[in-house]
Amino acid sequence: MQKPDISKPPGKNHIYVREAEGKVETTRRVLGFALMALFVVLPWLTWNGEQAILFNIMEQRFRIFGMTLWPQDFTILAWIFMISAFALFLITTLFGRVWCGFTCPQTTWTFIFMWFERKIEGGRHQRMKLDERPMDADKFKRKFAKHAVWIIIALLTSMTFVGYFTDIRVLFTDFWLLNSSAWATGSVLFFTFATYGNAGWMREVMCTHMCPYARFQSAMFDKDTYIVAYNEERGEPRGPRKRKVDPASIGKGDCIDCNLCVQVCPTGIDIRNGLQYECINCGACVDACNDVMDKMGYPKQLISFTTQRRLEGGQTKVFRLKSVGYGAALVVLSALLVLDIVLRIPLEFDVIRDRNTLYRLNAEGWVENVYTLRISNKSQESQTFTISAAGIEDIQWYGPQQIELAPESTESLPITLAVDPYFMDVPMKEVTFEITSEQDARIRRTVNTNFIYQ
Repeated sequence: MQKPDISKPPGKNHIYVREAEGKVETTRRVLGFALMALFVVLPWLTWNGEQAILFNIMEQRFRIFGMTLWPQDFTILAWIFMISAFALFLITTLFGRVWCGFTCPQTTWTFIFMWFERKIEGGRHQRMKLDERPMDADKFKRKFAKHAVWIIIALLTSMTFVGYFTDIRVLFTDFWLLNSSAWATGSVLFFTFATYGNAGWMREVMCTHMCPYARFQSAMFDKDTYIVAYNEERGEPRGPRKRKVDPASIGKGDCIDCNLCVQVCPTGIDIRNGLQYECINCGACVDACNDVMDKMGYPKQLISFTTQRRLEGGQTKVFRLKSVGYGAALVVLSALLVLDIVLRIPLEFDVIRDRNTLYRLNAEGWVENVYTLRISNKSQESQTFTISAAGIEDIQWYGPQQIELAPESTESLPITLAVDPYFMDVPMKEVTFEITSEQDARIRRTVNTNFIYQ
């Protein structure tokens, strides 16, 4: 007969998580704090007097320290997304859902919310008793304080996140002065509501029902994937006993059936029932069980990060077809990303012919073609460009041949080319436009187009 879920009080659909302490929890806190600090600090960094990381969707440009990406640089973003995906696949194949348990923003913010909840409302049993009693002044004060803190954290998180897409210094000033744009204000309020709901109210629901990773991650598991697992052979049959009692003498396994592994689980599962998709590999049950085993005088690691092959008595294989394949793909994609960045030219150059007049004759009887040169300086420094045309003998240029562009700016330059009809032995010839930066000769592009006579 299955025991009732003691992580939830009768009649309640809410998980009351007990605080876990141990090496795994310390590691998770350090990683979570480091990533949270990185998230908070990055948008405040500056580069050449500008916000170092800014994904300006309205102007369609992404600034990442010394590099500015435009829609034409989609391949770089594509490489980054593919590298992230294959890195996740490789980590999942080797170590299971450690991303979910240790570095996922949902997990990190959930544990932050839970920490404040414990500080304000008390431990697990105190929170259960608080929810069961009718509303009074003390309960109202604690509930109000908890939700106020949650909303403040959610608001600051939201403003920081939106700060990646707009000037964060302007946002933090204008938002409180009610001067921010409707887009910025709406985004901040939406993500505040989402963070407050996801980390405060929906916690385990996000991981078990809404996150697609929980559904397809099992396809990357095999017998050599590290998971949080219960050693059934060692732990069963489970049952209570006095401390320091030899379990073999009473016909029991090492598990004393204290259910602490269930109480500390943020998704409320019993790891002793085997691998379940709700498990996020946070390792809270590992710390709880190790603490109990230590008090009982039994060996630790009854619940541990291990592999199915090791539980079966075999040796874990790190290098296998799946992990090597993901690793090779990751190396190739990383090399392509580096190559794309190294070969990237921060200049966009387009030549557009005048559609209204194919050609015309000037007062001297020369053939003229009109073009519009569209030049984009995609670097973060001012550039002076020199433009020339070649391909037809004695070609004449009417219009400026040098232009200075500010960082991350685009200009259109109308020009006219004229050719002596003597050199036009065919109705149409190819002409080559070349543009070169005076500051860096490596920044250059050529565009071929047609010069029409008839």
